[in-house]
Amino acid sequence: MPLGKFNEDAEVDLSHSKILVVDDQPINIQTVYNILAEDYEVLAATSAIDALEVCQANPPDLILLDVLMPGMTGLELCQMLKQKVDTRDIPVIFVTSFNEQEEEDECWRSGGIDFITKPVNPMTVKNRVKAHLTLKFQKDILLKLVYVDGLTSIFNRRYFDKHFEKIRSEVKRSQRDTALLMIDIDYFKLFNDNYGHVAGDDTLKKVALIIQRSLSRPADFVSRYGGEEFIAVLPDTDIEGATIVAERIRQNVFNEKIENAHSPQHCVSVSIGISTILNSAKHNCDATEDADKHLYLAKKSGRNQIHYPATE
Repeated sequence: MPLGKFNEDAEVDLSHSKILVVDDQPINIQTVYNILAEDYEVLAATSAIDALEVCQANPPDLILLDVLMPGMTGLELCQMLKQKVDTRDIPVIFVTSFNEQEEEDECWRSGGIDFITKPVNPMTVKNRVKAHLTLKFQKDILLKLVYVDGLTSIFNRRYFDKHFEKIRSEVKRSQRDTALLMIDIDYFKLFNDNYGHVAGDDTLKKVALIIQRSLSRPADFVSRYGGEEFIAVLPDTDIEGATIVAERIRQNVFNEKIENAHSPQHCVSVSIGISTILNSAKHNCDATEDADKHLYLAKKSGRNQIHYPATE
């Protein structure tokens, strides 16, 4: 989802942006809320743990973070956010009473992008927040041009290639598995030959949207892998969990009943191959190639079905 939008005067509309304020003192949260609530949606957390939960359930566009908090400090929270794939790009502004150079250096090293000193100045808060939201919006627009497929409006192969390396490294470090679904539209060449490429493009858009809507968690994503092939990435998911998601996608596409006279079912369907990073590594193969192998087996077995490695 885009952070904001351009109006007719080419200005940025940030009114739907979400700001997360993290401070163990409710009075400080209330102060910032009074400053920003008129212009943005303001979320609140009184601890680092609460902030992590908010970031997972309702990711903000920017975080205003107190440095000194009991338990996990703001510095530790920022470092943790920057290590996670789904939160590392959220800009963090520290709200601090620090006045020593070394203390400021610690904030920079932990991943902060700016400071606001206590007691906060309302004009400073408004201008800093607006400036960094605008920068994030502009960055998001540029990334969209680079990483979004022009036809289907989902992520493209370049996005998958770039982010999959990071995900693979995270799986190796954490030993928490990630699943891949290789998805291919059945009989698509015959569909194009029969209905034309305009109808084919329309079907690609519809199937991409169905796949995207079938993914239920913020960290899940789908990319157009090439032609009529898509690849979905499901972090923290084993083969059993991936099978559930794959069957949901297969059924949702089939239930759309997009006409295809060359299919035995007379409608568009998909075949899906499943793999996981850890399971593939155990068998000394690449997860993407493994998913593609199981996609081939799904098609060889009759299409409109899923195929996955046998679980031990």
